[in-house]
Amino acid sequence: MLSAQHMESLYSFFKGVPDPRRTHGQRHRLPTVLAITVGAILCGMHGYQAISDWAQSLGQKARQRFGCRVVNGYFQVPSMYVIRDVLLRIDPVSLDQALQLWNEYYGQKDTSLAIDGKTMKNALDENGRQTHIMGVVGHETNNCYTQKK
Repeated sequence: MLSAQHMESLYSFFKGVPDPRRTHGQRHRLPTVLAITVGAILCGMHGYQAISDWAQSLGQKARQRFGCRVVNGYFQVPSMYVIRDVLLRIDPVSLDQALQLWNEYYGQKDTSLAIDGKTMKNALDENGRQTHIMGVVGHETNNCYTQKK
């Protein structure tokens, strides 16, 4: 389960990741899109549609914690198109560094971990290698962590 503190902290860890999108027409801040995506993955979502569905199911308090924008008094989440576009274009090294910092900050309290990993289809790095995502659950805290290689 992703706590309120974890939701809020994800946004701040992604502030330093460079945004690959043009500034014109941006409706959602990059840290918000990344925080929601990571939150969904940590909660077991797989694929763009599942991530988007998870985001749509968030309550207004959770949306506020992820830093969503306000439209007519309601916090709005990014669409599946925005999530997919960001994930396809984001600099993997910068994203990896932000995730590692988050892991280091929250992963220090656990002495034993349960680990699972997946290989992402059609996600290649600059050397043509597939992207791998690793999820970790701490036994003492029951916190979830993730890392991309």
